[in-house]
Amino acid sequence: MAKIKIKQTGSPIRRPAIQRKTLQGLGLDKMHKVVELEDTPEVRGMIRSVRHMVEVVG
Repeated sequence: MAKIKIKQTGSPIRRPAIQRKTLQGLGLDKMHKVVELEDTPEVRGMIRSVRHMVEVVG
């Protein structure tokens, strides 16, 4: 299955708890960290809910 790389570009400080939990679910916990995940509809939905704090790279 295809992979997708996600980079955290925004801080979860002063964000709703659900958005902080979504970032943790994606495996992001520090600024500028990059993770590689399976490209599934569930992951795409999580990215969409925090799109102001993440960036899809490569």
